[in-house]
Amino acid sequence: MAASGEPGTRVIGLTGGIASGKSTVAQAFRDLGAVVIDADQVARDVVAPGQPALADIVRTFGAEVLLPDGALDRRKLAARVFADPEARRALNAITHPRIAAETARRIAEARASGAPLVVYEASLLVENGIHRGFDALVVVGLPPEEQVRRAVARDGFTEDEAQSRLAAQLPLADKLAVADYAIDNAGSPEATRRQVEAVWRDLLAGGPKKPLDKKGNP
Repeated sequence: MAASGEPGTRVIGLTGGIASGKSTVAQAFRDLGAVVIDADQVARDVVAPGQPALADIVRTFGAEVLLPDGALDRRKLAARVFADPEARRALNAITHPRIAAETARRIAEARASGAPLVVYEASLLVENGIHRGFDALVVVGLPPEEQVRRAVARDGFTEDEAQSRLAAQLPLADKLAVADYAIDNAGSPEATRRQVEAVWRDLLAGGPKKPLDKKGNP
């Protein structure tokens, strides 16, 4: 994804592990004036009823992947493609180009509006190598035990389920190794907001210059 290169608008990636607080950090950027593009929301939008991708999915997987109201049964489809690599490749071939095109459209729209910063929030930026296309990468982190606790409280996972989800993700240290900025979300909301504000100021001043520490200091 060619995200950088337009004067006046910085485009950054925002990522982190399960229950790390990506959405909290994204909202803090939004409050400062950034345009936030949520990769999960884009993925839902491109398979909404009436969209060409949904018709292609039905042709490929059958009408049984639809809910009674005609929307995609994401849980049923996910269970099917998880167990079948060929099915997963077929689904990716349908959705990935459309997700990329819609993301590019939203970034272009934000640039045209004069937004100073666009934040692309996604879970797998580093795993997929997409982070290299952005002006900067922000990684949100928590101690693993706190991620598990929050995932259990937020998503209703058992502790074993949360541990399994965490183990399936790239370790936080690997993401931090390629990050331009690190946000430590283990403290208070105010502490997180201060770190976001420091990243915001640094980016608008021409950064990233160097990663910020846990307290948001350059």
